[in-house]
Amino acid sequence: MDDEQWVDLGTSLFIPYRYTEDRIFRALHDAGFDDWTLTQCRVFQRIAQDGSRLTDLAEQAQMTKQSASAMVDQLESLGYVRRIPDPADGRARLIVIERRGRRAIQVAKATRDEILAEWKEYLGTRNFALLQQILDQLREITDPYAR
Repeated sequence: MDDEQWVDLGTSLFIPYRYTEDRIFRALHDAGFDDWTLTQCRVFQRIAQDGSRLTDLAEQAQMTKQSASAMVDQLESLGYVRRIPDPADGRARLIVIERRGRRAIQVAKATRDEILAEWKEYLGTRNFALLQQILDQLREITDPYAR
């Protein structure tokens, strides 16, 4: 590959992410979840299954607490999430996913599974497994939010 076609590793990692995000967002839109923005989806996808505190969402989305709060307000008015008292701390609130949000997650997961199946077919089972293994290993040192 000549210098004009060469892409640095960071960009090579970003391109499949952007492709996946765009395709999932289009699938959500096509399934009737057409009332939210990509930015709102990016905040939404960071909500833990058992709920998240606003400060955690803001940190993970790399935005101010005020901006994250505005996004959660919007998602709440659209019926994707709601705020509930945090059972571990009565002073705090958790953002939890509502029924509409869970239906959107089903669409997103089905689309993600389609994409991964296509990649596995294209790369072959061995290369796909190796890619997954390497990325999982790299996540150990790059993802401060890994659970």
